Amino acid sequence: MDSLIAASARALAAGDPLGALQRVALRDDPPALALRGIAMAQLGEYPRARELLKRAARRFGVHEAMARARCIVADAEIALATRDFSGSLRAVQAAAATLDTHADAANAMLARLVMARRLLLLGRLDAAAQALYEIKAHDAPARLVAVFELIATEFALRSLRIDEAHAALVRAQAAADIANVPALSAEVEHVRTVLARPVARLWHPDTEQVLGLDDVARLLKSGALMVDACRRGVSAGNTWRPLARRPVLFALIRCLAQTWPTDVPRETLIAEAFGLRRPDDIDDTHRARLRVEIGRLRALLKGVATIDATPRGFVLRSVDDRPVAVLVPPIDGEFASVIALLADGAAWSTSAIALALGVNQRTVQRALSALHDEGRVRAVGQARARRWISPPLTEFTTILLLPAAWSFS
Repeated sequence: MDSLIAASARALAAGDPLGALQRVALRDDPPALALRGIAMAQLGEYPRARELLKRAARRFGVHEAMARARCIVADAEIALATRDFSGSLRAVQAAAATLDTHADAANAMLARLVMARRLLLLGRLDAAAQALYEIKAHDAPARLVAVFELIATEFALRSLRIDEAHAALVRAQAAADIANVPALSAEVEHVRTVLARPVARLWHPDTEQVLGLDDVARLLKSGALMVDACRRGVSAGNTWRPLARRPVLFALIRCLAQTWPTDVPRETLIAEAFGLRRPDDIDDTHRARLRVEIGRLRALLKGVATIDATPRGFVLRSVDDRPVAVLVPPIDGEFASVIALLADGAAWSTSAIALALGVNQRTVQRALSALHDEGRVRAVGQARARRWISPPLTEFTTILLLPAAWSFS
């Protein structure tokens, strides 16, 4: 490695892409191409960065497997930043193994951090937890330790382990101070502001109470029967019953919880669950369907709550007389999860949003079209290169609206 390449690499590690480019901008050899690609990525020129990295990977010789693996990892990191989930993780896993073989522990750790971050963005918390567990962060460079702790912070937030999130953020701040990379310090500060923002609302008949993440964590630990309209499910202690894919049942339990401890008339439940606008539309068919759905809801809530019939309707009764709470999201509307994904300021494709939410791409397209008409999102690019962005949300955070499997300690 010549002196200019070494100096450029040091500048990139310190977060100085312009300084790196000054040394290798006019060179066309594979190491210089790779460094130019990484510098362009740090400057936000992602398409050009990926092109340079792919050229570098093709031009490295057969005996330069470690250099090619580094290019693959860098390209995967850019793909993550652009929310491009079309590629397979197998190439990144193979690159990490190659880097381990060549004793490049730092870049091997970076590859695994990229994989963990991708899994987290897609809401695959179990796989992300396993990926984080396999990363050995001790004796790693401070900049990588900071990234590891930031991912651990986000994982803890998505799992609603707020105390763990605070501890990981403190470690991330300490590592970022040692690394002295401005971008890392800025990301740590951003996460700290997210922790301080409201995350949901506690519904009351006459008012709504704004809650932060710490408040939600305390509510979960209180043992109350909580109907969560953010993640669409019911929790009680360490028990979680998901209803995200059963909208009728969730509409029923939410209506019952919002009137607890009194009962709800059958006509009200039918209108809420089946979307009827006029009372005159209710007939015996709807009443029979309501009985069927109430039976299904009773079976799902077994051990958590019961639903008793009354002369005029049904009433919710929690096990052990636990209090009932209704948690509602900070954003109202059918497309709150789409807004939550776009709130990070990154540009998402419709396919990436569909993959993250686990829904059909046509559903995402209809949602984006409706949000675009309301002025809440906008498109950049054309055809296959089209991406969707939304202004970052500053008044609240959308942690509870992001896709994730519910996880309790």
